[in-house]
Amino acid sequence: MDQPDYLARNRAEWTRSAPEYEEAGRRRWSQEPSWGIWDVPESETGVLPPMEGKDVVELGCGTAYVSAWLARRGAAPIGIDPTWAQLANARKFQQEFDLRFPLICAPAESVPLGDASFDLVISEYGAAIWSDPYRWIPEASRLLRPEGELIFLGNSTLVMLCVDDDETQPAEDRLRRDYFGMHRFEWPDDDSVEFHLGYGDWIRLLRRHGFQIEDMIELRPAPDATTSYEYVTLEWARRWPSEEVWKARKPA
Repeated sequence: MDQPDYLARNRAEWTRSAPEYEEAGRRRWSQEPSWGIWDVPESETGVLPPMEGKDVVELGCGTAYVSAWLARRGAAPIGIDPTWAQLANARKFQQEFDLRFPLICAPAESVPLGDASFDLVISEYGAAIWSDPYRWIPEASRLLRPEGELIFLGNSTLVMLCVDDDETQPAEDRLRRDYFGMHRFEWPDDDSVEFHLGYGDWIRLLRRHGFQIEDMIELRPAPDATTSYEYVTLEWARRWPSEEVWKARKPA
């Protein structure tokens, strides 16, 4: 498969920012599963199915804390990320926490693993926003066994319509962008590229590649939640969803 133009740009951006995410990665390795920028606990969301004995691949794993969570729950994860610097942090944490599983440097759009090899494909941010869904969703479908599950978390469609180009300015209570044609997002303050779709486009894309949609969980932070990100306030995220989790399954 040809290399998409955004891959080198995102790899460079995540190589540069890898040191900034080291402490956050270490903290997440040490805690129980909690999701997104507001750390919404798994006990409240029910994102994960039973993990014991499941073969899992995490796409765009970064520091691989999600894979670590799943390994502790009895899964056999493999972490995939296109950025060596992110995987270096993941390897460091594997040593610190004495928890090891395979890590592979590869893009989510072209994973060097066999067809129908996994029970679960998962991405928290990672491939979910940094890879073109028209490239990585077909790859997720290829990797999954019959009855396998796909779970991915990213920014909500609504928050992407309301955020400012300046990520230090929080989302407002009005629409700033067109809904129709949502796909590729580029930012003035860095060279990275993100991808976000409207709801209808997500549904059609998932169905086209053989998925049955089982749920879409809109995360709501606790009244006292905090985040280090500036693009959305707690007040906004308590009124409207700033993050969403899609859950889909390959039929038998």
